[in-house]
Amino acid sequence: MSRQVSSLLAIAAVCVTLAPAPAFAAAPKKAPVDCKQVKCVALTFDDGPGQYAGTLLDTLKKYNAKATFFLEGQYVKSRPAFVKRMVAEGHELGNHSYTHPDFTKKEIWDIRAEVKKTQDEVKKAAGVEPKLMRPPYGLTNLPISDVATEFGMPIILWTAGSEDWASKNVEKIKKQTMAVAKQDSIILMHDWVKQTVDAMPSIIQSLQKKGYHLVTVSEVIKHEELKPGDAFPVPEGWSNK
Repeated sequence: MSRQVSSLLAIAAVCVTLAPAPAFAAAPKKAPVDCKQVKCVALTFDDGPGQYAGTLLDTLKKYNAKATFFLEGQYVKSRPAFVKRMVAEGHELGNHSYTHPDFTKKEIWDIRAEVKKTQDEVKKAAGVEPKLMRPPYGLTNLPISDVATEFGMPIILWTAGSEDWASKNVEKIKKQTMAVAKQDSIILMHDWVKQTVDAMPSIIQSLQKKGYHLVTVSEVIKHEELKPGDAFPVPEGWSNK
């Protein structure tokens, strides 16, 4: 190798070494939504992550919408990548039991085991633990409240449902969802219902055109000052006091 070529290679090496690393701009943080100042709706999806969760997450990302997923531990175990993605994309996770039994017919230690196994699976999949609990079928009682208290979680029910599990019809799901969407609504849906996932682009766009922000449950309940074990919305005959 000639002395001239060696010199050029040496200069090039120095330039590469001294060149600054390319700067990558951090994604701007979205300002928190104040649901006392703007119209909010929380879409919640039970029993997942279902097999269509990836498509649903694509839709939520496209329209900059957030949701809350009340997960079953058995499906977290079989589909952990969806759970990890939910957290990475700013969605909220809730505990919906491990195998979806009726907690009101279970002993307290069985309820505790169901909740604990789901907490552990979510932590394993995504590195976080759910901060909210939704008992199967939305049924609650004092033992369930006691378990929620042990795990530091309020019990989150819903203000209305999309009735997607019953109709399994895109137009009916959209019509029902739009009919029950009000300020600070918590709407029950299911990401295992394909027709729900198919309806989501139209539902989200329709809600946004009406001025609604699609937010997590925690943003809707922020001003409720719920304590672990409290239920919200408060079931008939129930008291959080």
